[in-house]
Amino acid sequence: MQVVFHCGVHGTDLYRMVKTLLQNRDWLLRNGIEPVTPNRHREVFGEALSALNGSQATDDMEQVMLDAILESDDPHRIICSTPTFLGKAERAISSDGLYANAGEKMAALANLFPSAEIEFFMALKNPATLIPFVLAQEGSGTYAEVMGGIDPMSLRWAPAMRRILAALPGRRIVVWCHEDTSLIWPEVVRRISTMPSDVPLKAGLQILGDILHPDGIKMIRDALAQEQRLTIESRRRIFSAALQKHALPEQIEVQLNLPGWTQELVDRITAAYDADMAEIAALPGIEFITP
Repeated sequence: MQVVFHCGVHGTDLYRMVKTLLQNRDWLLRNGIEPVTPNRHREVFGEALSALNGSQATDDMEQVMLDAILESDDPHRIICSTPTFLGKAERAISSDGLYANAGEKMAALANLFPSAEIEFFMALKNPATLIPFVLAQEGSGTYAEVMGGIDPMSLRWAPAMRRILAALPGRRIVVWCHEDTSLIWPEVVRRISTMPSDVPLKAGLQILGDILHPDGIKMIRDALAQEQRLTIESRRRIFSAALQKHALPEQIEVQLNLPGWTQELVDRITAAYDADMAEIAALPGIEFITP
């Protein structure tokens, strides 16, 4: 059995993965793949993680969890998706770096099903927009309380992913940039669900629908209908053209108004993020999805 954990990160998904998988549930179930909604696994996993405290579940415990979360009989692939797998949003930031405890949390998730093949999927987000997202969450505290004097330039993804790799030797880890999601969403969904390219994907334009004027969606549908042989490259070209012409500024622009932040600092954080993504894409053990 394969168990897949889609771990956000915070501010990247808004449960779109769950919604898209549920739109394709009929095909998935017919092919032995079950998407498990957070309301089915949240309490079960929470109690198990607390009881195990990082150690491995027994065979009996595994079976009890599967009986509790599954609706189909003996699926060969289970997909669970929620950003809360990595804890509360404000815990993404610490003096030890970005998502300092992610490796430990992900290893604990893997130990829920020691007899299964475990895979992890996660979108990475520019710290220049991740930090404002964390601060916008209810109960997160003020900028001074959350940051605690931490230099935002020290919150880097490359060391975070190295820690995650060290905690998950031999596990499949698939990552992509959140900023690229609108261009690569169909590939992300197909890779996590193992859905072949010749199977129609329902809700494949869901991400674009959130950030495009309706004319942009119409432009995409018309262009897709005219393609004699649709490829990943041609679809991305169509998506990109629609985004350039019909993107909704209020949906893609983030207003940054944080104490001491300047455009120069945002540019430096973004440049560091780009450098980290290039480094992560080359790390052995990382599958990196690019546009």
